[in-house]
Amino acid sequence: MPTVSISPIKVGDLSFLILDCPSDTTLPAYIPVLEEHNVTDLVRICEGSPYSPQPLNAMGITVHDDMKFQDGTAPVKDVVARWLDLNDRVFFDTPKSGKCIAVHCVSGIGRAPVLVAISLVENGMDPLDAIAYIRKVRRGALNRVQIAFLDR
Repeated sequence: MPTVSISPIKVGDLSFLILDCPSDTTLPAYIPVLEEHNVTDLVRICEGSPYSPQPLNAMGITVHDDMKFQDGTAPVKDVVARWLDLNDRVFFDTPKSGKCIAVHCVSGIGRAPVLVAISLVENGMDPLDAIAYIRKVRRGALNRVQIAFLDR
């Protein structure tokens, strides 16, 4: 079975998995990891459909395809608003704790980490601390444009 590349991020009530982009071939290797981390929602930021969401939907994971933005950039306000709304629904609007949001772009070092960093900052973490924390678990994460965006 193929290996999976995941980076768990857990701070307080927030729990995320940053992934490399699965494919139809590798998705079966990700499924036990998603179950183990109690993933309820998966956000696909990359263009195209690298895999069918059907197996994830069948296990109760909602796949979101409405938060895409260009590789190497920071998200626009509308994407940030949808991301934070999802965070509120998953982590704060329901009494069940321990839930997790998985997120991936193509390689999991730019767009996915920037969304997770936004969540950490919005929940009180200093932007530079959020960047350092994510880089500690996801080597090479975030470029200059994304770091400048987060620092603002």
